Amino acid sequence: MDDFTRKFNIATEKDAEIHQILSTVYRALEEKGYNPINQIVGYILSEDPTYITNHNNARTLIRKIDRDELLQVLVRRYLGQ
Repeated sequence: MDDFTRKFNIATEKDAEIHQILSTVYRALEEKGYNPINQIVGYILSEDPTYITNHNNARTLIRKIDRDELLQVLVRRYLGQ
């Protein structure tokens, strides 16, 4: 029996999920011949799902991510934190 408190970071798990979804969406956009960066930025700025292709269920996946959480993850990763 363990007599210590276990700590885990939900934010880290959420970051990993967002990274996985964003990577999948990126690949789907690339496969369809779009510029993935431009399309993802367009989606983030407008929250218009038509910026994201339906290919490989990418549009459904990206809509699972809260836009504010996505921006937080992107900024944290960019700044290396």
